Amino acid sequence: MSDVRFRRAGAEDLPAIVALLAEDPLGASRETPGDPAPYLAAFERLAADPNQRLVVAERAGEVVGTLQLTLIPGLSRRGATRTVIEAVRVRSTERGSGLGTLLMEYAIEESRRLGADLVQLTSDARRPDAHRFYQRLGFTGSHVGFKLNLRQD
Repeated sequence: MSDVRFRRAGAEDLPAIVALLAEDPLGASRETPGDPAPYLAAFERLAADPNQRLVVAERAGEVVGTLQLTLIPGLSRRGATRTVIEAVRVRSTERGSGLGTLLMEYAIEESRRLGADLVQLTSDARRPDAHRFYQRLGFTGSHVGFKLNLRQD
């Protein structure tokens, strides 16, 4: 997989990233690829925040994976800095190829480079395959996550 390159996403990558989000079975009902405005506004907020990294995996000039990495300084754990990995997606044609592992390894190494003491993520309870994947990478299901939807879409 030496032909895969990881880099920060640019605005030109948004259509491919949104397509990956919409390709996902859970994302299919909540994403609107035909309406780029909310994604562009979100991208502009991400790009302006130094604690955000929107990453793409690229092969042969095509975006084949993505994730968001957020750096969070904190007081707990003796002032530990953590990163949160969100919105991990791999193109369906690439699943099982090892790309997801490479993408996560990149995020973990980037977290180390940024000085993080801890990497965390959440995964939808309806994704048992993803849970096994994260466990194989060394993540432990140590907490129970809760969400409160503030938008009535």
